[in-house]
Parts: sequence; C-alpha cells; structure tokens
Amino acid sequence: MGVRTELTHLVSEELLLKILSTFSSATGLRAIIIDREGYPQVPLGFQEGCTFCRVIHDDPVGRNKCRGSYARAGKQAAQFGEPYIFRCHAGLVAFAAPIVTEGNHIASIICGQVLMWEPEDFFWEEIVEMTSGLNINTDILISAAEELEVISGIKVQAAADLLFVVANQIMQSGMLALQQRKEIAWRQTQLSEEIRARKDLEKKLAEVEGGMLGGYSLHKERELTGMVRIADREGAYRILNELISEIMEKYISQPRIFKVRVLELLVVLSRSAAEGGADLKELLNLNYQYIEEISRTEEVDELCNWIFKVMDSFVELVYGITGVKYTEIIEAATQYIRKHYDQNLTINEIARVVFISPYYLSHIFKEHLNCTLIDYLTKVRMEQAKKLLRNPRLSIVDVAEKIGYNDSGYFSKVFKKTVGISPSIFKKQLV
Repeated sequence: MGVRTELTHLVSEELLLKILSTFSSATGLRAIIIDREGYPQVPLGFQEGCTFCRVIHDDPVGRNKCRGSYARAGKQAAQFGEPYIFRCHAGLVAFAAPIVTEGNHIASIICGQVLMWEPEDFFWEEIVEMTSGLNINTDILISAAEELEVISGIKVQAAADLLFVVANQIMQSGMLALQQRKEIAWRQTQLSEEIRARKDLEKKLAEVEGGMLGGYSLHKERELTGMVRIADREGAYRILNELISEIMEKYISQPRIFKVRVLELLVVLSRSAAEGGADLKELLNLNYQYIEEISRTEEVDELCNWIFKVMDSFVELVYGITGVKYTEIIEAATQYIRKHYDQNLTINEIARVVFISPYYLSHIFKEHLNCTLIDYLTKVRMEQAKKLLRNPRLSIVDVAEKIGYNDSGYFSKVFKKTVGISPSIFKKQLV
C-alpha cells in the first residue's frame, strides 16, 4: 500500500488538506506531507513553495536534492520522535515532524523554508556555492531569497513544536476513524449472523401455526427496557443486537423507515434510563445531542453503530444510581441460575446464594426484569432446550433431563407454552 493510500485510508485527504491549511494560516508557513523517500503526497508536487523554492524546483537536479533533504529530515525526526529542524541543500531552514502509526514511520510533514538571521554577504556567497551545480540564474535566486521573512529561533522552535502536534493530531484522527470503521464492520458481522440465524429459523417454522416469532419486537423492547433499568450492559447489548437485526432485515432497503425505527429505539432507551432513576436533566441534554446526531446520520451501518453507543451512555447514567443497589444482586442470581438450571432450583435457594430474602429477590426481578424469577429460570431452560434439540442423538426425554425436568410430558407442555410449538415439532423442523 502506497503512503498516499495508507494515509488516506486513515484520514481523508480533505481533512489532511484542512489541517495543513489551518497550520499555514496560523503560522504563515507552507507545510506538505511527504513519504519516506521525500516525495510529496499532500498537496501533490512542489509547486506551492516560496519563490526561492520554485526557482530551485524548476531544475530537475534541484528538485531531486530537495526530495533527498526532506527524506533525510523525515527519517531523523522519526528516529528521535520529535520535530527536527534542519538546513536544506540550498541553505534555508526547514523542519520535519514524523507521522508514525503502530511504530511504523509512514510519512512526515515538512514545513519551511525560512531564514533565522538577517542575510550578510557571506550568506549570499554560501547560497551561490550550495546551488552551483544547478542550472538556475543565481541573480534571480538571490532576489527570491531577499523576499524571505526572517524568523527568530524561538518562533522557529515554536512552529516546529506546533507541527509535531499537528502530525500527532493527524494520526489520532486517523486512528479514531479507523477504530470507528472497525467497530462498524464488526457490528455488521454480528448483525449479519443474527439475521442469518433468524432467517433459517423463520424458514423452518414458516408453516407452523402461531409461529414463535409473533410479537417479537414488543417483547424484546420490554426486555431491553428491563435491562437498561438495572444497568445490565451485557444483557441490553444482546437484546438490542436482536432488535436491530430484525429491523435491518425488514427495512434494509428502506433507509428512511430504518432511521425512524432507530429513533423509536432511542425513545425506548431514554425512557428506560428515566425509569431506572437517571437524572432527568442529563437525559434531556443527551436526548438533545442525540436528536442532532441522528439528523446528520443517514447510512444504515453508521446508524447501527450509533444506537449501540447511545445505549451504552444511557446504561452508564443508570449504573451510577442503581448499579450497586440492584445489578450485583441480579447478576449473581442470573449467573447462578444459568450455571445450575439443570437442578431443582427454588427461590429460597437462589435467595440464600445472593444473601437477600426470597420476597425481595422476587420483587426486584419483577420490577427490573419484567418477569418472575421462575419465568427467568424457565427462559434459560428453554434456551438450552432449543440448543439440545438440534442434536439428533438426544431424545426429548434426554433433553428434559438435561435441563432439570424429571417429567418429559411437563417439559413438553412448558416448551410449547413458551416457544409456541411442541419440542417434537421443533426437532422435526430442524432436521
């Protein structure tokens, strides 16, 4: 990958030009980005230099010497990890700042050229001597040098330090953008897997009366509300992933409707945070910010990534209020259930594990998960049952025993009530 491609993969060329332009406007100095060999990348070519530089660049040998000066300066800056002030082959002062990503020097910013002292007779003689091998008019070159601004050593060092900050800002902006693209790509992979799983299941259960997916969204929204209210980040993420997958599957070809559905989720998340005790003033400020953000976001993948960040911020608001009070209790109880679902669990036993009364445990489950503790145990068991039913070597009796039911008939009854079809039909549909 060429450095130009490598840089613009991290940061858009538009942003690079804006950063360089802002630096030039602030300092009055030209800045360009070069690759490791000294070839200009942004802006392209040497054409935007001072008159002195343009005279030098009119000669191919002079242009090549400039490239060599820039390459050496960039390597020195990268080696020392700081701005490097140098004198170019034609006798003027310039400075370089390295652009480094993941320990690799991929480019440099070159700024200049300037004078650091008032020219004297020996300076003109030195200029003539240093450019003697070039096919240029020395009178024109000296006249161009006389136009250069003299900058003090303090200002040169300050400009070099600022250039170094600019180089770091470019890489920070680039790495943030790259991270966001990675997040979006990862999120799309997760959503694609969820959509594919849903399509497979829908296809197999399409002809089953009272299909198990009816009312899915409303039920999932209630679950999401419960998870946000108790600041269960992992649970909220899982349910939101399922909801977004469903919305994407239905409205991927209708981005405007997709955006409206995402906006509805914003409302659900905000209301959940309010019910969880989040500060209303903070919520209003966040909602105002998010309404502004969603109005500027049109791409489906960006909206998907955005709503997960919104969810995370709402959960964070709730966590400071109910996190210590409820999350640890419910997390401990749910983890115990998921670990021991195949046993004959009772509310009293689970309550003893989390050191609270059975009444209080039942109360916070109902209030914050919108289900009873037994409902949650049943849900966990049915999740495991669906996984086990995919195994052709296991009978329905085997599955019932593995998830804690001694009576396979009772298991079948609970499964049909929860899932919508009997375990035998579910098993046949997956063959």
